[in-house]
Amino acid sequence: MKETPILRSILLALGARPDARLFRNNVGTGWAGQVVRFSEPSTVRVGPGDVVVRNARPLHAGLCVGSSDLVGLTSITITPEMVGRSIAVFTAVEVKAARGRSTEEQRAFVSMVARRGGIAGVARSPEEAAALLAAGPGRAPGEGRGP
Repeated sequence: MKETPILRSILLALGARPDARLFRNNVGTGWAGQVVRFSEPSTVRVGPGDVVVRNARPLHAGLCVGSSDLVGLTSITITPEMVGRSIAVFTAVEVKAARGRSTEEQRAFVSMVARRGGIAGVARSPEEAAALLAAGPGRAPGEGRGP
């Protein structure tokens, strides 16, 4: 089987679990800028349907080069054998300006991460971000860390 069907089957299988949430993480570079569409050939030698991006700038997608195809979080229960060990916890900080408002989708993402035991919330300053991390995992956004 090729990679794409395997990836889809993994997403379906793990998506049925109540303790995990994974997302497809495509990494790459595209271009953004002023889009000019041509319906007829022009002096820049474009054909019908071609797109020219003026003032082009690179647009990088994904977490980082080398990051996994699927990223997300898994809820775990701390057992006595785990006491004293370091465990990574997924962290999501939504940054907003003083008057900025979270979208419904952003609020849903922050809530989902917190419900599954991650660290998530909105920060409007470095101090608020530090407080978010200090509060620890699993608190609901309505408990002082929400939008």
